[in-house]
Amino acid sequence: MPDLPSAFLPLLLLSKLVAPVTFRHHRYDDLVRTLYRVHNQCPDITRLYNIGRSVKGRYLYVLEFSDHPGIHEPLEPEVKYVGNMHGNEVLGRELLLQLSEFLCEEFRNRNPRILHLIQDTRIHILPSMNPDGYEVAAAQGPSTSGYLVGRNNANGVDLNRNFPDLNTYFHYNEKYGGPNHHLPLPDNWKSQVEPETRAVIQWIRSLNFVLSANLHGGAVVANYPYDKSLDHRFRGPHRTSNSPTPDDQLFQTLAKVYSYAHGWMHQGWNCGDYFPDGITNGASWYSLSKGMQDFNYLHTNCFEITLELSCNKFPRQEELQREWLGNREALIQFLEQVHQGIKGMVIDENSNNLTGAVISVTGINHDVTSGEHGDYFRLLLPGTYTVTAKAPGYDPQTVIVTVGPAGPTLVNFQLNRSTSQVFPVQKAPGRGQGSRPKQSRTPKKKDTATKRHRGPA
Repeated sequence: MPDLPSAFLPLLLLSKLVAPVTFRHHRYDDLVRTLYRVHNQCPDITRLYNIGRSVKGRYLYVLEFSDHPGIHEPLEPEVKYVGNMHGNEVLGRELLLQLSEFLCEEFRNRNPRILHLIQDTRIHILPSMNPDGYEVAAAQGPSTSGYLVGRNNANGVDLNRNFPDLNTYFHYNEKYGGPNHHLPLPDNWKSQVEPETRAVIQWIRSLNFVLSANLHGGAVVANYPYDKSLDHRFRGPHRTSNSPTPDDQLFQTLAKVYSYAHGWMHQGWNCGDYFPDGITNGASWYSLSKGMQDFNYLHTNCFEITLELSCNKFPRQEELQREWLGNREALIQFLEQVHQGIKGMVIDENSNNLTGAVISVTGINHDVTSGEHGDYFRLLLPGTYTVTAKAPGYDPQTVIVTVGPAGPTLVNFQLNRSTSQVFPVQKAPGRGQGSRPKQSRTPKKKDTATKRHRGPA
């Protein structure tokens, strides 16, 4: 990732002079100062980096929390939060700044729960994916009637309608045969998307993310994929259709974890709409094409949901503290969900790590792959599963695994070379499309409903 611009480096020396995070809205310069301050308060567990620039040249900053910042530790999962994709939906931006401050403070206070979370998880927080749109919305403020002002980026593009559409490919492959994961991008995809979208795509391709949430506003509900229905009908009376993924029960559970840990989302009645349990399938609400959460699921190993967090897209400053208290526990609990299912190493007979090995679960038509270090992560609900690992040039290995509720089950695979079986080459997370398995010595393992006038998400 690009280095931090030198113009902001002096801010590291001024951290004690900067006021702590308060319940107020943060313009771009305030956001940058806040991120630097948190990093300087907790330098041993944070890294501040940027993944690219907006149309107007603003950096897209990410704050990482880890006991070894900047390093992927084998068997330690990667999780991310993305806020402010729509510039005028600002609560997520403020919540992620508060969350960053909270994680730092509680780690320094030796809170056992936060210590455990940061020691066993690599957390990436992108408070604003659309800083240009935010500045337009913030200039208007929460008191005027321009409901969609600042929603799009500086080129007038809705970033949640700007990702390559992979749903059509998946449904075709499901019907006629073909990959059910890591679907390829068009050769010219970079020229078809906005700078902010391109930066995020390159980011999620560079790290083996396992779990993610995208924070929006305009409703109060946890939305899970697919967002796009088979017939792509738009929202309206009797014109919606449920579009479940092969991991539908898992996604519903992830959504409920957030909803029931939230102060009031689970009640269902919010913003004039009713969502049972405070959750909804995206396409069942309204169909959305080229969205980010479907893209994560179909192109990477990452399971992402969309969190609609406030009826008002731009809440008043005096509402921010209540919103933080209503979301704080849910934000932590959702991060903890990355530690479920199975995980392990995939190695060959000489204990070399295999990158890009495919992990399949019988009965769930969605595979994941091992990362650059040979480790894999497969989110699963408690139960008994038949799991197979395979890689080009190796005999597959199948095991029966029981997954419990208390944490991930460690399941390692050792594959033997084969001269008779050849499997399709799969994309390795964090590597180029179509790369073959990489071999390296096994590293040391770590211990272990919306308002009537609202714009769509």
